[in-house]
Amino acid sequence: MSSLAVRVYYEDTDAGGVVYHANHIKYFERARTEWLRERGYDQDRLMEDDLCFVVRDLAVQYRRPALFNDLLQVTTEVSEVKRASVRFSQAIFNSQQQLIAEATVTVASVALSAMKACALPAEIKEEFIRAR
Repeated sequence: MSSLAVRVYYEDTDAGGVVYHANHIKYFERARTEWLRERGYDQDRLMEDDLCFVVRDLAVQYRRPALFNDLLQVTTEVSEVKRASVRFSQAIFNSQQQLIAEATVTVASVALSAMKACALPAEIKEEFIRAR
């Protein structure tokens, strides 16, 4: 499992100081990107190799509000690896360890030049499998 700290800025909130629902998805995206980076896979480098990951499916459950200036922890773990996709389980917690939101995100492996699904490269697939 990987964890990313995210501070809630004013720009992330609505008029009541509560994080706008769509911004949780941005936090999840950042955490998945950092999960890859921690394992040596920068997305710009992957794109140079004609590979990208696109969100195929996303389900979010909101449990409690995140508020302006909160310091959140976004966790990321691999829950399933298939031939051309990976499913992540992610969660956001506040500094009191209360669950803010949780998500299941499936990303597909795509050949950038063709914009079509492709098998995960063996090395990357093995990294995903080891992380489960």
